[in-house]
Amino acid sequence: MKRLVLLPGLLAGGCVSAEATSARCAVTDGVLSCSHETSILADGVEDRRVHWQLPEGEAPEAGWPVAIGFQGSLASAELNWEASADTPAGGLFQVEATDQLLAAGLAVITPEAPAAGLGAWNTNVPPFAGEWDGAPDDILMQSLFAGIEAGDFGPLNAESMVAFGISSGGYMTSRMALSYPGRMRRLVILSASWATCVGIACVLPDALPEDHPPTLFLHGGGDKIVPAFTMQAYADRLIVDGVEVETFVPVFIGHEWFAEAPGMLVDWAR
Repeated sequence: MKRLVLLPGLLAGGCVSAEATSARCAVTDGVLSCSHETSILADGVEDRRVHWQLPEGEAPEAGWPVAIGFQGSLASAELNWEASADTPAGGLFQVEATDQLLAAGLAVITPEAPAAGLGAWNTNVPPFAGEWDGAPDDILMQSLFAGIEAGDFGPLNAESMVAFGISSGGYMTSRMALSYPGRMRRLVILSASWATCVGIACVLPDALPEDHPPTLFLHGGGDKIVPAFTMQAYADRLIVDGVEVETFVPVFIGHEWFAEAPGMLVDWAR
Protein backbone atom coordinates (compact mmCIF):
# COMPACT_ATOMS: atom_id res chain seq x y z
CA MET A 1 0.00 0.00 0.00
CA LYS A 2 1.26 3.48 -0.79
CA ARG A 3 0.09 6.79 0.56
CA LEU A 4 1.64 9.85 -1.06
CA VAL A 5 0.71 13.08 0.67
CA LEU A 6 1.78 16.48 -0.58
CA LEU A 7 0.79 19.03 2.03
CA PRO A 8 1.94 22.47 3.09
CA GLY A 9 4.12 21.51 6.07
CA LEU A 10 4.87 23.38 9.25
CA LEU A 11 8.29 24.97 9.45
CA ALA A 12 10.67 23.31 11.89
CA GLY A 13 10.47 24.81 15.33
CA GLY A 14 7.37 26.07 17.05
CA CYS A 15 6.34 25.79 20.66
CA VAL A 16 7.12 22.97 23.00
CA SER A 17 3.96 21.23 24.17
CA ALA A 18 2.95 22.10 27.71
CA GLU A 19 3.50 18.56 28.95
CA ALA A 20 5.66 15.67 27.85
CA THR A 21 3.90 12.47 26.83
CA SER A 22 6.14 9.98 28.67
CA ALA A 23 6.95 9.97 32.38
CA ARG A 24 10.59 9.71 31.29
CA CYS A 25 10.49 13.17 29.68
CA ALA A 26 9.84 16.70 30.91
CA VAL A 27 9.76 20.29 29.71
CA THR A 28 11.92 22.76 31.63
CA ASP A 29 12.45 26.36 30.50
CA GLY A 30 11.37 25.51 26.95
CA VAL A 31 13.62 22.45 26.68
CA LEU A 32 12.14 19.00 26.16
CA SER A 33 14.45 16.38 27.67
CA CYS A 34 14.17 12.65 28.31
CA SER A 35 16.18 10.82 30.94
CA HIS A 36 18.36 8.00 29.65
CA GLU A 37 21.27 5.67 30.30
CA THR A 38 24.51 5.59 28.32
CA SER A 39 26.52 2.46 27.57
CA ILE A 40 29.78 2.05 25.67
CA LEU A 41 30.33 -0.36 22.77
CA ALA A 42 33.54 -0.75 20.76
CA ASP A 43 33.51 -0.80 16.96
CA GLY A 44 37.11 -1.90 16.40
CA VAL A 45 38.25 1.70 15.92
CA GLU A 46 36.75 3.77 18.72
CA ASP A 47 34.40 3.47 21.67
CA ARG A 48 30.83 4.42 20.85
CA ARG A 49 28.23 5.79 23.21
CA VAL A 50 24.82 4.15 23.07
CA HIS A 51 22.00 6.10 24.70
CA TRP A 52 18.91 4.18 25.81
CA GLN A 53 15.82 4.24 27.94
CA LEU A 54 12.99 1.87 28.86
CA PRO A 55 9.34 2.81 29.19
CA GLU A 56 8.13 3.23 32.74
CA GLY A 57 6.41 0.28 34.37
CA GLU A 58 6.67 -3.49 34.20
CA ALA A 59 7.97 -4.97 30.96
CA PRO A 60 5.76 -7.34 28.95
CA GLU A 61 6.54 -11.03 29.39
CA ALA A 62 8.49 -11.08 26.11
CA GLY A 63 10.29 -7.83 26.95
CA TRP A 64 9.82 -4.30 25.68
CA PRO A 65 9.68 -3.85 21.91
CA VAL A 66 12.62 -1.80 20.67
CA ALA A 67 13.04 1.30 18.49
CA ILE A 68 16.62 1.88 17.32
CA GLY A 69 17.21 5.44 16.13
CA PHE A 70 20.07 6.52 13.88
CA GLN A 71 21.18 10.15 14.02
CA GLY A 72 22.05 12.32 11.06
CA SER A 73 25.68 13.24 10.40
CA LEU A 74 27.30 16.15 12.24
CA ALA A 75 24.80 15.80 15.09
CA SER A 76 25.22 13.83 18.30
CA ALA A 77 22.69 11.15 19.19
CA GLU A 78 22.20 13.17 22.39
CA LEU A 79 19.90 15.31 20.24
CA ASN A 80 17.39 12.45 20.36
CA TRP A 81 17.08 13.16 24.07
CA GLU A 82 17.11 16.94 24.53
CA ALA A 83 16.12 19.85 22.30
CA SER A 84 14.21 23.11 22.15
CA ALA A 85 12.37 24.98 19.44
CA ASP A 86 15.70 26.58 18.49
CA THR A 87 17.47 23.27 17.82
CA PRO A 88 18.38 23.04 14.11
CA ALA A 89 16.80 20.61 11.65
CA GLY A 90 13.57 20.32 13.62
CA GLY A 91 15.41 18.76 16.56
CA LEU A 92 12.51 19.39 18.90
CA PHE A 93 10.36 16.99 16.88
CA GLN A 94 13.13 14.38 17.09
CA VAL A 95 12.94 14.45 20.88
CA GLU A 96 9.14 14.40 20.67
CA ALA A 97 9.55 11.14 18.76
CA THR A 98 11.61 9.69 21.63
CA ASP A 99 9.01 10.93 24.10
CA GLN A 100 6.11 9.41 22.19
CA LEU A 101 7.88 6.09 21.55
CA LEU A 102 8.53 5.67 25.28
CA ALA A 103 4.93 6.59 26.07
CA ALA A 104 3.74 3.99 23.54
CA GLY A 105 5.70 1.27 25.33
CA LEU A 106 8.81 0.99 23.13
CA ALA A 107 12.33 1.07 24.49
CA VAL A 108 14.48 3.58 22.60
CA ILE A 109 18.16 2.98 21.73
CA THR A 110 20.22 5.60 19.89
CA PRO A 111 23.84 4.66 19.10
CA GLU A 112 26.34 7.38 18.19
CA ALA A 113 27.67 7.59 14.63
CA PRO A 114 31.48 7.49 14.11
CA ALA A 115 33.76 10.34 15.23
CA ALA A 116 31.96 10.69 18.57
CA GLY A 117 28.66 11.22 16.79
CA LEU A 118 29.93 13.92 14.45
CA GLY A 119 30.63 11.68 11.45
CA ALA A 120 28.43 9.88 8.93
CA TRP A 121 27.33 6.28 9.15
CA ASN A 122 29.45 3.86 7.13
CA THR A 123 26.53 2.57 5.07
CA ASN A 124 27.17 4.73 1.98
CA VAL A 125 30.84 5.60 2.59
CA PRO A 126 33.52 3.83 0.49
CA PRO A 127 34.79 1.19 0.91
CA PHE A 128 32.16 0.10 3.42
CA ALA A 129 29.18 0.73 1.13
CA GLY A 130 30.19 -2.31 -0.92
CA GLU A 131 32.21 -4.18 1.72
CA TRP A 132 30.01 -4.09 4.79
CA ASP A 133 31.15 -7.17 6.72
CA GLY A 134 33.61 -5.99 9.36
CA ALA A 135 32.97 -2.28 8.83
CA PRO A 136 33.07 -0.34 12.13
CA ASP A 137 29.30 0.21 11.99
CA ASP A 138 28.77 -3.50 11.27
CA ILE A 139 30.83 -4.39 14.35
CA LEU A 140 28.80 -1.85 16.33
CA MET A 141 25.49 -3.30 15.17
CA GLN A 142 26.54 -6.89 15.85
CA SER A 143 27.55 -5.84 19.38
CA LEU A 144 24.30 -3.93 19.81
CA PHE A 145 22.17 -6.89 18.73
CA ALA A 146 24.14 -9.19 21.05
CA GLY A 147 23.66 -6.75 23.92
CA ILE A 148 19.92 -6.55 23.32
CA GLU A 149 19.66 -10.34 23.32
CA ALA A 150 21.80 -10.60 26.46
CA GLY A 151 19.69 -8.12 28.42
CA ASP A 152 22.41 -5.48 28.65
CA PHE A 153 19.82 -2.77 27.94
CA GLY A 154 17.13 -4.23 30.17
CA PRO A 155 14.32 -6.67 29.36
CA LEU A 156 13.93 -6.19 25.61
CA ASN A 157 12.20 -8.21 22.91
CA ALA A 158 14.81 -8.87 20.21
CA GLU A 159 12.04 -10.31 18.03
CA SER A 160 10.16 -7.00 17.92
CA MET A 161 12.50 -4.26 16.72
CA VAL A 162 11.98 -1.27 14.47
CA ALA A 163 14.57 1.17 13.13
CA PHE A 164 14.32 4.83 12.20
CA GLY A 165 16.72 7.57 11.23
CA ILE A 166 17.20 10.84 9.39
CA SER A 167 19.66 11.75 6.63
CA SER A 168 22.79 9.60 7.09
CA GLY A 169 20.77 7.79 9.75
CA GLY A 170 17.99 7.21 7.23
CA TYR A 171 20.43 5.50 4.89
CA MET A 172 21.63 3.49 7.89
CA THR A 173 18.03 2.52 8.57
CA SER A 174 17.81 1.14 5.03
CA ARG A 175 21.04 -0.78 5.73
CA MET A 176 19.07 -2.80 8.30
CA ALA A 177 17.07 -4.30 5.43
CA LEU A 178 20.15 -4.90 3.29
CA SER A 179 22.55 -6.42 5.82
CA TYR A 180 20.46 -7.70 8.74
CA PRO A 181 17.54 -9.61 7.22
CA GLY A 182 14.81 -10.54 9.64
CA ARG A 183 16.09 -8.26 12.40
CA MET A 184 13.64 -5.39 11.93
CA ARG A 185 9.89 -5.60 11.92
CA ARG A 186 9.42 -2.15 10.35
CA LEU A 187 11.49 0.82 9.15
CA VAL A 188 10.94 4.58 9.16
CA ILE A 189 13.28 6.47 6.81
CA LEU A 190 13.43 10.27 7.05
CA SER A 191 15.14 12.44 4.44
CA ALA A 192 17.06 9.54 2.90
CA SER A 193 16.83 6.68 0.41
CA TRP A 194 18.44 3.30 -0.31
CA ALA A 195 21.33 2.23 1.95
CA THR A 196 24.15 3.00 -0.51
CA CYS A 197 22.76 6.19 -2.06
CA VAL A 198 24.22 9.62 -1.28
CA GLY A 199 22.09 12.69 -1.92
CA ILE A 200 21.28 13.08 -5.60
CA ALA A 201 23.58 10.16 -6.49
CA CYS A 202 21.19 7.27 -6.08
CA VAL A 203 21.33 4.08 -8.10
CA LEU A 204 19.16 1.23 -6.85
CA PRO A 205 20.41 -2.35 -7.11
CA ASP A 206 18.87 -4.75 -9.63
CA ALA A 207 16.96 -6.44 -6.81
CA LEU A 208 15.99 -5.25 -3.34
CA PRO A 209 15.92 -7.70 -0.42
CA GLU A 210 13.04 -10.16 -0.74
CA ASP A 211 12.18 -9.81 2.94
CA HIS A 212 12.44 -6.01 3.08
CA PRO A 213 10.42 -4.78 6.10
CA PRO A 214 7.37 -2.57 5.65
CA THR A 215 8.68 0.99 5.37
CA LEU A 216 7.36 4.47 6.08
CA PHE A 217 9.14 7.28 4.21
CA LEU A 218 8.96 10.81 5.67
CA HIS A 219 10.59 13.36 3.39
CA GLY A 220 10.45 17.11 2.94
CA GLY A 221 9.29 18.06 -0.53
CA GLY A 222 11.71 21.00 -0.44
CA ASP A 223 14.74 18.91 0.61
CA LYS A 224 17.72 20.14 -1.43
CA ILE A 225 20.26 17.84 0.28
CA VAL A 226 18.46 14.57 -0.44
CA PRO A 227 15.90 15.23 -3.20
CA ALA A 228 12.56 13.54 -2.60
CA PHE A 229 12.66 11.84 -6.01
CA THR A 230 15.48 9.59 -4.79
CA MET A 231 13.25 8.37 -1.97
CA GLN A 232 10.30 7.95 -4.31
CA ALA A 233 12.27 5.68 -6.65
CA TYR A 234 13.08 3.42 -3.69
CA ALA A 235 9.50 3.45 -2.44
CA ASP A 236 8.13 2.66 -5.88
CA ARG A 237 10.44 -0.34 -6.24
CA LEU A 238 9.28 -1.69 -2.89
CA ILE A 239 5.67 -1.30 -3.94
CA VAL A 240 6.32 -3.26 -7.13
CA ASP A 241 7.89 -5.95 -4.92
CA GLY A 242 4.72 -6.12 -2.81
CA VAL A 243 6.19 -4.48 0.31
CA GLU A 244 3.88 -2.40 2.48
CA VAL A 245 4.92 1.24 1.99
CA GLU A 246 3.65 4.65 2.99
CA THR A 247 5.13 8.00 2.05
CA PHE A 248 4.46 11.44 3.49
CA VAL A 249 5.93 14.46 1.70
CA PRO A 250 5.06 17.93 3.09
CA VAL A 251 5.96 20.30 0.27
CA PHE A 252 7.48 23.25 2.13
CA ILE A 253 9.74 21.19 4.41
CA GLY A 254 13.48 20.82 3.85
CA HIS A 255 16.04 18.37 5.22
CA GLU A 256 14.63 18.13 8.74
CA TRP A 257 12.23 16.62 11.22
CA PHE A 258 8.76 18.14 11.08
CA ALA A 259 5.67 18.33 13.26
CA GLU A 260 3.79 15.35 11.82
CA ALA A 261 6.78 12.99 11.95
CA PRO A 262 6.75 11.84 15.60
CA GLY A 263 3.13 10.70 15.59
CA MET A 264 3.44 8.98 12.22
CA LEU A 265 6.64 7.23 13.31
CA VAL A 266 4.99 5.92 16.48
CA ASP A 267 1.86 4.76 14.65
CA TRP A 268 4.03 2.85 12.16
CA ALA A 269 6.22 1.36 14.90
CA ARG A 270 3.40 -0.03 17.04
